[in-house]
Amino acid sequence: MKMGIEFPDRIIQLMRKGVNIPNPFSVEVDEEVNVDKISGNSVTLHSGTRIYGAKTLICSGVELGGELPVTVVDCQVGPDVELKGGFFKDSVFLEKVEMASGAHVRECCILEEESRGGHTVGIKQTILFPFVTLGSLINFCDCFMAGGTDRKNHSEVGSSYIHFNYTPNQDKATPSLIGDVPRGVMLNQPPIFLGGQGGLVGPVRVGYETVISAGTVYREDCPEGGKLLNPPTPYSTKGGFLDEKEFEAGLYSDVKKRVYNNICYVANLLALRQWYIHVRQPFFQTGEFGPELYAGAVEKLQLSIKERLKRLQDLSGKMEKSIKIGEKKLSGSDWKTLLRQKTELLENWPRLEECFTRGYEEEIDLKNRDSFIQTIHNRLEEFSDYIEIIKELNPESSSIGTAWLQAIVDHLIKSALEAIPSYKYSTKNR
Repeated sequence: MKMGIEFPDRIIQLMRKGVNIPNPFSVEVDEEVNVDKISGNSVTLHSGTRIYGAKTLICSGVELGGELPVTVVDCQVGPDVELKGGFFKDSVFLEKVEMASGAHVRECCILEEESRGGHTVGIKQTILFPFVTLGSLINFCDCFMAGGTDRKNHSEVGSSYIHFNYTPNQDKATPSLIGDVPRGVMLNQPPIFLGGQGGLVGPVRVGYETVISAGTVYREDCPEGGKLLNPPTPYSTKGGFLDEKEFEAGLYSDVKKRVYNNICYVANLLALRQWYIHVRQPFFQTGEFGPELYAGAVEKLQLSIKERLKRLQDLSGKMEKSIKIGEKKLSGSDWKTLLRQKTELLENWPRLEECFTRGYEEEIDLKNRDSFIQTIHNRLEEFSDYIEIIKELNPESSSIGTAWLQAIVDHLIKSALEAIPSYKYSTKNR
């Protein structure tokens, strides 16, 4: 006696439009998913693929689950992307991104063209510029990373690397800026190398052409770049830790670096949003589902900015307790300076937040902005590939675009520091 076999209706719809599903009974497509937003052109859904969410978008050439089962939730997946195994939620993957098996990609990640991750990579609130490569067994949340010119000359994070993004005082105002937006978008900067079996204690800033030796946990800033960083071992020759201090929960003994680096991070995100609005947007218009893919990227940027401001606001709220503890335990000129910094952050948060929410970035250096946009539009008449056009810009054109974005970053930092003047650094420290 033969039993009738029927595939689920949504699977039948996808197969009829050309989606390759070798084992249809092993693939699940949720009712909320709009199958019209899944391309029928060279898309492959391997066994164990599960797709959820009304915001999900899958462009042509995508391959899901090539190594292990894949779960995709409300992601926008660009052309020729390979997500080989793992969990992917509320993130954007632009053309030719590759993520190996065991990936855990959570909300508000933007992986730009040809960036890659090895097996068992965990990221959240992370932005990778083109070609950036993450090795295997990595936890790299709350980071921005740029640098490199192609897949052979790219910034890389070595295997078993950690970005430490949660403090003993239970805050996450810890984003790290590895590279920057104004120069990074031009795809002409030297790569950055973070050696394996190491880590960054956020928030830190690391400049281009920096190499951090394998096995190093780095806590400082090196925004100028161009250095080999190999700090001494944290252990004394007599055994034990070198720097033993009393820990008091709720007491912040240093807030200046933490707050300043957060300001720099948000300023760069706002500059990147301007880049997407004025430069990247036309490149999305011609491809299949291009406008939706663009909208997804801009949405993630906006949510990333909101997240960073929330974390910084949470930090400002913790200053009240920190001040009370410090008054009992600290004294002298250092305490007076620290007290001023904490008080400014606590009392002036609304003014500080306004610097990042008033839209100042839309009005800065319009001359250079419009000149650069015109250059891009002229080249769009001949080419349509984003990477190709940006890489072939002459140095003068690139410098104009960088000057515009850097003016945005500098203006926002300056405005923020006017709200909390005790956080100002000398020029050499910036």
